[in-house]
Amino acid sequence: MSSDDESFDLAGCLERVRVSDQKAARQLVEHLHPMVIRIVRARLPRRVAEEDLTQEIFLKMFTRIAQYQGNVPFTHWVSRIAVTTCIDHLRAQKRRPEFRWADLSENEADVLDAVLTSENDVTAGDALAAHELVHKLLDQLKPEDRMVLQLLDLEQKTLAEVNELTGWNITLIKVRAFRARRKLQKLFIDLKKTERS
Repeated sequence: MSSDDESFDLAGCLERVRVSDQKAARQLVEHLHPMVIRIVRARLPRRVAEEDLTQEIFLKMFTRIAQYQGNVPFTHWVSRIAVTTCIDHLRAQKRRPEFRWADLSENEADVLDAVLTSENDVTAGDALAAHELVHKLLDQLKPEDRMVLQLLDLEQKTLAEVNELTGWNITLIKVRAFRARRKLQKLFIDLKKTERS
């Protein structure tokens, strides 16, 4: 945490925001923007501009600020708004048609083939193709399934952190992650089968 964060009077700023102090509202946005933009970039739905989504999150924050009771830290409350807004956008997107081997670039196909036929790790040169492939497969999942795998497996969040960000209970997170991994594995196997046909 920087000294600037430590000197920021969040409680005082919130009081001024609640009485329509525009300067305080700008200060609050400036203070929260780095956290919100990190959340948006980590979960950005395709075809949605990150600044548009960030503005939508801040709009929701300001329209719901009267509902904030202080039961959780304000930054956690805003994080939850950001995550659920991203999930809502993912839900709103139409599901892509079936994803096939032919949809892969040559490099992605090589990476997938190497993963399936070799016990060795993917080389550093193939890391970008592997990253793209993982995201193409994740895009085939329901938004909640994609989100739980992204948080747990890609971002290495703990169950408690996922609970804090999403509001889902720990049991639901574990079950959703288990089912999402199985769906992802099935997509991976089905994709490989399409290569042979």
